[in-house]
Amino acid sequence: MHAFPYAHAADDDWHLALERVIAGLGSVRHPAPDRSAGRLGFLYLTDVINAHLEAILEALREATDVEHWVGAVGLGICASGVEYYERPAIAAMIAELPADAFRVFAPIVKDLDGFDAAQRAWLGNAQPFMGLVHADPSNPLTESLVRQLAERTVTGFLVGGLASSQHNARVIADEPTAGGLTGVMFTEAIGIQTALSQGCSPIGPHRRITACQRNVIVELDGRPALDVFKDDIGEVLARDISRVGGYIFAGLPIAGSDTGDYLVRNLIGVDMEKRLIGIGDLVEKGQELMFCRRDANTAREDLSRMLANLKGRLQTPPRGGVYVSCLGRGANLFGDDSQELKQIRDELGEFPLVGFYANGELSQNRLYGYTGVLTLFT
Repeated sequence: MHAFPYAHAADDDWHLALERVIAGLGSVRHPAPDRSAGRLGFLYLTDVINAHLEAILEALREATDVEHWVGAVGLGICASGVEYYERPAIAAMIAELPADAFRVFAPIVKDLDGFDAAQRAWLGNAQPFMGLVHADPSNPLTESLVRQLAERTVTGFLVGGLASSQHNARVIADEPTAGGLTGVMFTEAIGIQTALSQGCSPIGPHRRITACQRNVIVELDGRPALDVFKDDIGEVLARDISRVGGYIFAGLPIAGSDTGDYLVRNLIGVDMEKRLIGIGDLVEKGQELMFCRRDANTAREDLSRMLANLKGRLQTPPRGGVYVSCLGRGANLFGDDSQELKQIRDELGEFPLVGFYANGELSQNRLYGYTGVLTLFT
């Protein structure tokens, strides 16, 4: 099994970046009469050239004869060992796959009726194995659609992320689109391994929410929420709560997870007088919560753990991969000079990899934040 052709480039003139990507992909024209069969293109480009997405996609299709493409626009994109921000950049990869083992599906905006009909035409009564999806973050139904779509797979598993843009968060499903959830579904004929890195470390025990109002936590374990918070973060930080922003987060454990998985949510405010805490998600009485620390060291350690887990599951080097990481990671967390992507390359070896920095990451049937989701084709 050969590695997938891939290429990436950046240039102040996006035409030159595109030319280098096309040249880097090499001769990938399919010799069979149905030249689009069995090949799927992945395309990620930076938001500064969002307006040229149609022209870039058409040029790639013309140069490669690959008909089916998926991908997204990002404020940052990535490839093997490199990250690109705030300048014209393109990353593309072409997967050689069994002809009937994947299907790009049309955008889902409100319900899955159209998806279900197309799926039956493709697989009959069978379900796809899993999916790689991209979505427009402006759609308020995205989280619900993700859960419903994951239920349509054998594994209950989706991977992917929300496009990130200053103005128009577009995704690709054979053509550029906005407003919905779309991507590609795979059958079990395609070997896929995936894992998620949280980038955080719990700093206290699991607490029980004993009183709350929407996203405001009133009590934890029967005590004022802010008092418990101060106990868990330690005396030094408790003296100056203003220092916890971007460093301390709320973690919401996922019931039934056999890996200790949890959703990371921002702390959005405290009420010193009433001793309340506000977080960036709705909570319910009886729900568990823990506090987490996120910094460069914990992020590197957790990424290494995730990569070691993936490496242990691989029997052969990956043919290619897609990495979706949070905008709060990358240079903002790991430092300059593409340290996050270099760590992946250094610990897993050199292999074709493309991806982007997202406005929210998808793994299994949930929307995450501050995570990195790596998906490998084997």
